[in-house]
This record gives sequence, structure tokens and C-alpha cells, in this order.
Amino acid sequence: MAQDTLTAARQLLGKKVTATVEGEVTSGYITEVEAYLGFEDKAAHAYQGRRTKKNEMMYRDYGGIYIYTMHGHHCMNFITRDAASPEGVLIRGLEPAEGFEIMQKRRGRTDHLTDGPGKLTKSMGIRRDLHNGLRLNEGAITLSEGKKPEVIKESKRIGIDNKEEAVDYLYRFTVAGNPHVSKDRVKPAFNNGWQ
Repeated sequence: MAQDTLTAARQLLGKKVTATVEGEVTSGYITEVEAYLGFEDKAAHAYQGRRTKKNEMMYRDYGGIYIYTMHGHHCMNFITRDAASPEGVLIRGLEPAEGFEIMQKRRGRTDHLTDGPGKLTKSMGIRRDLHNGLRLNEGAITLSEGKKPEVIKESKRIGIDNKEEAVDYLYRFTVAGNPHVSKDRVKPAFNNGWQ
């Protein structure tokens, strides 16, 4: 996955993320991501080489997991480049695959379980204090082959209104026609947009 971050973001769509937390297994297929391009991207936590205790995991090699909190929600990112280029992909949406009842219990509801970055981490039991800095496929969180999107939609990232020109970058990628995405009202496509 050490490659161009925009390419990596698109390739993550459809991959299966599995979390094993306190003996409970949940999983889902990635439906929505956002790319953040480090030094040059005003919306990125590592813009202009910013380095803090909060974003330190961005400066690890690709395959690492960077989890930060925003408004009390945990947000999970996968690091896509080596430590010299702190770039990553925010996982914004999943289509649930396993552990549906576990997700419902953790979220305290029966719908909208994984259509947002904080919702999916809560559903899967993923937390900054437990999982920040782990590496994919070396512990509680694994990434494996899953489904292939029929069409990938590009759009502006969400929630970065004060980041000047970065607001307009089309760095958000979704599986067209999949209802398990944040913000958008989606008319479900055949097979939820999978090939």
C-alpha cells in the first residue's frame, strides 16, 4: 500500500475491515474514504510538517493505523506512505458484513450503524486508546479482499470548511449507489453498487 495516496484511497473501497475486540468480531466492506496528503494539504493533520503528540502515528510507515478523536468520536485512518510522507486515508463508511447484532448493541440502535467515521468505529469497538498505532493485519484490526465497486464517485471532503483551497479537492471517494455512506442521500443501486 506504499503508493500514491489517492490511488490507495480508491483501492480501499470494497476491502473488508475486520475488528476483533474483547472476543467479539465485527466486519464491513469499505464504502467511503477520504485522502489526506500530508505536507501540502491544508486539511491534513500533518500540513506543513506539523507534528504533535496527537498526530505522531502519521509519521510511521505505511500499514499503520492512526486514530484521532473529534467531538468525542474516534476516527480511523490507514497510513499510506512511509514515515517521510505522513499521508493517510480516513475510513468514513462501511457496509456491515459480520457482527450486526454486536454493532447494534454498541450503537444502541438498529440503523445507521456504520455510515460515518465515528459511527463505524463505535460499532466495531475501535478506540484511540486501544488501537492507535497498531499495524493492519498484526492485531485486532485486519484488512482483506472483499468486493469490487461498479463505479467510484469523487467529491469534496466533508467538514473542512475553513481549509481554503483544500475544501475543493475531490479527495472523497464513495461506492456509487451504496447507501452505507455519510451525509449523502443515496438511492441504492443494484447490489448496493458492487460488481
